[in-house]
Formats: sequence, structure tokens, C-alpha cells
Amino acid sequence: MNQTNNPKKMFLEIVKQLRQLIADENVSVGGKLPSERELAERLQVGRSTIREALRSLELLGLIETRRGEGTFLSDYRKHRLVELLSTFILQESKSKEDVHITRQALEKDAIHTICNTERLYRLHIWEAFKEKLIKEEIVREDIIREIIIISDNRLGLKIWFLLKQFAGEPYRENMNLQEKSLWIQLLTSLQKGEEHQVFSLYYEWLLLINRGDV
Repeated sequence: MNQTNNPKKMFLEIVKQLRQLIADENVSVGGKLPSERELAERLQVGRSTIREALRSLELLGLIETRRGEGTFLSDYRKHRLVELLSTFILQESKSKEDVHITRQALEKDAIHTICNTERLYRLHIWEAFKEKLIKEEIVREDIIREIIIISDNRLGLKIWFLLKQFAGEPYRENMNLQEKSLWIQLLTSLQKGEEHQVFSLYYEWLLLINRGDV
């Protein structure tokens, strides 16, 4: 397989090749897949790349890893939602815009949950996040991930984690001072459960990073 300098394209190609391998070798439900090393050799990529692709397929429920035994094809057909999501995410025909819209829907749902749950918006961790924004470098996607984790939507987190493989820039860049200031305001409003203000600041941040002003 030809190498590419674009990590997203490489990831998509690996997933596509894995799906084709499963079909070509007629691996049935419960059947064992080749080892990471064998897959890396056959697809001519690094084992870390194979591992990441397998991890994403496992998050979707398409495969199952058993410690000491190997990786096996799951009966994903009984999970209708997972089947639909895998079709949506793993096909190259879907646009980048679709990925961003779905990802943002998960982020907004997490914000809504936190703002409407007093136990969550009163957590002390928000102060720690603000302190971190002041003192440290923060990758954009990291703070969003923490918000989804705190909202306690496990399925949403799994889907979001997979979608981030396709999102690419600008989510993977560090926040600058302007963004950090915006997020400190956002977290302050979140601590008060002020949903309208939190969403206003969230949309302002999205507009900021998508138009390349940061």
C-alpha cells in the first residue's frame, strides 16, 4: 500500500484495507483476525497505525480484542446504532462537514447536560481547568474531551473519539491567549449553569478557529 503524509488519509486507507481483508478472507462472526504484526507487514504500515485503526473499529463494536487470544470479528449486526454509525464514519464518501456537524452536536449535548445538572456544573474541576488555561499549553480537543467525559455520555464519548480521527486541524492545535480568555469566560458561565451564555461563547470560539483568526 502506498504511504501518504496525510495521517487522516492514511487512517482511512488502513480502515478500508482492513474491511476489504475481512471480506476477502471471508472472516465470519467470531473469526480471528491476523495479528498486529502480520497486518502491518501485509498492509506495509507501522504497527502503531494498525493499532489505532483496530482501536477505532473496536470502539464501534466491529471487532473484539481478547487478552492473550487475539482480535476477533464481533456480531455488530445486532447493534443497529453501531452499524449505522460505522457505515457513516468509515465510508470515504461522507464529507468533512458532516463529521464536524456530528462532532459539534455531541459537544453541545455535553454542554447542555452539564449546564442542567447542578452536581456537574458545581464541580471543583472547572476551577482547575481555568488555572490550567492560565498556566499551561492546552490542545483544543483536550478540553472538549474532558467536558464530554464529565457529562458521562459514554456512547457519545466513543463516537466523539472516533470522529476526532477525521477532524484534523484546527482542533489539534494549541489554544492561543485569545482562545484561552474566551474559554475562561465560558467555564465561568458553565459553573453558574448559564447555558445560553456558554453556548454563545462556544459558538464564538468555533467561529474564531474555523475562520483562521487564531
